Amino acid sequence: MARTATIVRETSESKVELSLNLDGTGKTDIDTSVPFYNHMMTALGKHSLIDLTIKATGDTDIDAHHTVEDIAIVFGEALKQALGDKRGIRRFADATVSLDEALAKAVVDISGRPYCVCTGEPEGFEYCMIGGHFTGSLVRHVMESIAMHAGICLHLQVISGRDPHHIAEAEFKALARALRFAIEPDPRVDGIPSTKGAL
Repeated sequence: MARTATIVRETSESKVELSLNLDGTGKTDIDTSVPFYNHMMTALGKHSLIDLTIKATGDTDIDAHHTVEDIAIVFGEALKQALGDKRGIRRFADATVSLDEALAKAVVDISGRPYCVCTGEPEGFEYCMIGGHFTGSLVRHVMESIAMHAGICLHLQVISGRDPHHIAEAEFKALARALRFAIEPDPRVDGIPSTKGAL
């Protein structure tokens, strides 16, 4: 059975069209209307091996916040939909990713229970403007929105870093690598990887 999803979400603040294939090769076609977010979501698709197409527009003349948040919501919903009953997946995974001086670690549990803990971002990171449109505070907001709408537990830790671009990119890539292994079919798993029999 194909692990794919396509979702369209339209509000007074944004319109998001998103398609993904969990068993892809990391092929992406991303236009979020926020240039730095294009870069981050392209990296997320590439390093998770999730084929990902995003076409989004929104009230970015006001702020990038609404569009960025809505894309994260839709990505989380699509991830949840494509995973189905989660039969046969590895479920747990972690990844530590460096980008020059920045180092970030992500741990995920495809648990059905949404939770997100982000720690270690340096003081003042949330106020940094990255790429002219994207504030550092949006990184955590994206991670929280994905976790809540995908129904996953995510712990994300910035271990070190100085450059805001490097820190953000290491965080997205760490999530990508952790997702890659957590959603991967495990040939040794028969059924749903939970003692409860459901995730």
